[in-house]
Amino acid sequence: MASLHRPQRVAEFLTRSTLVSMVRAALAGGGRPTGRRCAGGDIMAPNARDRDDRSAEEADLSARLQRLGEKLDRQRPSNPSNDASAPRSGARFAGFARGFRLSSELVAGVIVGAVIGWSLDHWLGISPWGMIVFLLVGFAAGVLNLMRAAGVVPEQGKDNRDA
Repeated sequence: MASLHRPQRVAEFLTRSTLVSMVRAALAGGGRPTGRRCAGGDIMAPNARDRDDRSAEEADLSARLQRLGEKLDRQRPSNPSNDASAPRSGARFAGFARGFRLSSELVAGVIVGAVIGWSLDHWLGISPWGMIVFLLVGFAAGVLNLMRAAGVVPEQGKDNRDA
């Protein structure tokens, strides 16, 4: 018997006029209606006066934006010298260069290990063990080279003893 009344209760719940609208994205201001409420509680469409207020706000915003642009133009140097901008342009790409160097260190180690393993597999006929072993060795060498290039591990041959 309770199951017979359930669709009716669901329909009442979904059609109640006191519920907040389920389409909040269509309403401005986080679920608050943009129009005005009349005596019955229904929402009325914005009138021409609201549109005039909005256009006045847009004009004010445009004027403020224009003033900000003029202030920024005054703050910027008019003719930057080439000497001052040259180090900045080089510094801009330094991060990219370092990233490519570090990634190429790792990839080169893996590729060299794979080539050596594949060559040994074909030469000695021990497929796939040479490839597996030397891929792992190449990966380890690539990680070691990556850490050396990043400065985490000291390079070989440098004397790091404190005098």
